[in-house]
Amino acid sequence: MITSKILANGILRAIGTLILTSLLLYFLYQIQNVLIYVLVSLILTLIGIPVLEFFKKRLKFKHTIATIVVLTLYISIIFGFMLLFIPLIISQGQNLSLLNTVEIEKNSLELIKQINTFLEHHHIDSKEVFNVKNFKSAINFDIIPNFLNSVIGTISNFGMGLGSVLFITFFFLKDKSLFLNGAKLLIPDSHEEKILNSLDKINLLLSRYFIGLLLQLFIVFILYTIVLSIFGIPNVFVIAFLCAVLNIIPYIGPLIASILAAILTMISNLGSDFQSEILPTTIYVLIGFWIVQLIDNNLSQPIIFSKSVSSHPLEIFLVILIAGFSFGILGMIIAIPLYTIIKVICKEFFPDNEFIQLITKNI
Repeated sequence: MITSKILANGILRAIGTLILTSLLLYFLYQIQNVLIYVLVSLILTLIGIPVLEFFKKRLKFKHTIATIVVLTLYISIIFGFMLLFIPLIISQGQNLSLLNTVEIEKNSLELIKQINTFLEHHHIDSKEVFNVKNFKSAINFDIIPNFLNSVIGTISNFGMGLGSVLFITFFFLKDKSLFLNGAKLLIPDSHEEKILNSLDKINLLLSRYFIGLLLQLFIVFILYTIVLSIFGIPNVFVIAFLCAVLNIIPYIGPLIASILAAILTMISNLGSDFQSEILPTTIYVLIGFWIVQLIDNNLSQPIIFSKSVSSHPLEIFLVILIAGFSFGILGMIIAIPLYTIIKVICKEFFPDNEFIQLITKNI
């Protein structure tokens, strides 16, 4: 029989649990930057472990020396990108009119006028779609400087974030066995073997995945650079890099990259004849980008997604689609790593389940 005392205790426990949960969520929200640093460090650790093992086994480096070498490689790559892109952005910033709102508006309106002229020449009524006055009232060009200010603010914090990430990554690599032994103390003995096996497989699969993803982005970057260089587009490396990074977002990223490339191509050719120069060049660039995507979709992605995480392409597509509808772009980005972790854990703890056996037969 439920008494008033039992009911009151139950209510108090529920309220206490709710308060503790709220405080925990608030605490996690307050330290979100630290959590991001740890997450990035874990990714860098997973990428660095195979390199670390190569230095130790093949080149006979001591563990600490191998860790320092791996970290030095990371620093060299990061600063190499900075040395490559920062001067380009500074020197070409004026050409792109990134900080001049009036120039951005002027170039955009000029582009709209040229499109209207082209459509009217072909007897197409464009007044409703490409009305200059409506365009000026609908677009707030002050968004661009505001956005850039936020980017500059982010860059100003980049140094501290980079130092924190590299510091954490160093100790994740150096003291990997120490962290593993500490985790063993927290794991119940009955599940220790299964959990440790899961961690080993997750580490292997995600290491392969992130290394493969970096290789994919590098290949796409090179191909984008070739396409843009062929047609003489300014700021080749910057645009190719931005478009390649967008490929991290499955399916949607390449579409955004194509639109970005088309817009920058048209703006960079302002002053030329729209029909004979701007439009054909933009179409050729788009065709080049679509060819790159065909190569990527039929060569790079199947190797990375199917081989590295041992999943069928249709399986990967459905997982990304569900994650995208449920959690948006962030869900699409983390879908494959998270799905891989879930599959490995399910295989270890539910090996006799027929459905689990079906989806994990290659792991």
